Amino acid sequence: MNIKNKLITNGYVFALLATILWSGNFIVARDIRDIVDPFSLSFYRWFLATIILLPFAIVSLIKNIVIVKRHFIYLSIVSILGVSLFNTLIYIASHTSSALNLSIISITFPIIVIIISRAIFKEHIGINKFAGILIVLAGVLLLIIRGDISVLVNISFNIGDLWVLLAAISFAIYSILLRYKPKTLSMITFQLITFILGTIYLTPLYLMEFDTRIINEPTVTNTISILYIAICSSLLAFIFWNKSIELLGATKAGMIYYTLPIFTGSLAFIFLDETISYVHLFSILLIFTGIYITNKNKKEIL
Repeated sequence: MNIKNKLITNGYVFALLATILWSGNFIVARDIRDIVDPFSLSFYRWFLATIILLPFAIVSLIKNIVIVKRHFIYLSIVSILGVSLFNTLIYIASHTSSALNLSIISITFPIIVIIISRAIFKEHIGINKFAGILIVLAGVLLLIIRGDISVLVNISFNIGDLWVLLAAISFAIYSILLRYKPKTLSMITFQLITFILGTIYLTPLYLMEFDTRIINEPTVTNTISILYIAICSSLLAFIFWNKSIELLGATKAGMIYYTLPIFTGSLAFIFLDETISYVHLFSILLIFTGIYITNKNKKEIL
């Protein structure tokens, strides 16, 4: 395997790891949503992630402080989009939107990446990519409706669905903007400064929620859940995701995100005793087929 192929393979591995960790976030967040308010959960998540990363990246941050100052506006924008807004909007939506609607809307993120990349950056969308997207969407949709087409007839949308759509748009723009990350800024430094800025920009919302905040006695389960979100779904997942985009680009990395329902369903089977049927298996086949077709290296016309 030559160096280029090895880097591409690593990019897909990083994207898969990030997606797996994020799938766990959906399950954990479902248990916590009635225990911790949305802004508070986001604040605790990123504050803890920052504290954990700080000892490993503070020296690098200090050495690169001039670069940080030079690109402060850019770093502020990506921090707001990827840290402050994305998961906060998901947490807000989980209180008013059904799980079915959340799933359908959240997987629009890679498509938004492709649309924005095409509209703004004139990124090429070939026949393979277009066909692969349709196949992946078919697999995801089949998984969400569990093979029952009548489910689609009864879908109704509410304000929570709008929050999820805004979250998907926010993360899509964040992923695209990562291509402009200063090359002289190491990934760990970039991660720390975006965590710090994202947490700072979340603080006013956290304080605003003070008078209505749900206060519960901490338990072992709740503590472990929040630590998982902070360490795995925040720190590790974002490091893996950003590295994947650095190696693959936003569009190809975004296609791996379509596997989210697969891992979420698997974790739900393990931890929530949910069943896995032939519908799940056929959906997995469709999703991976679509991803393979989308990322085939061949000359396309479109």
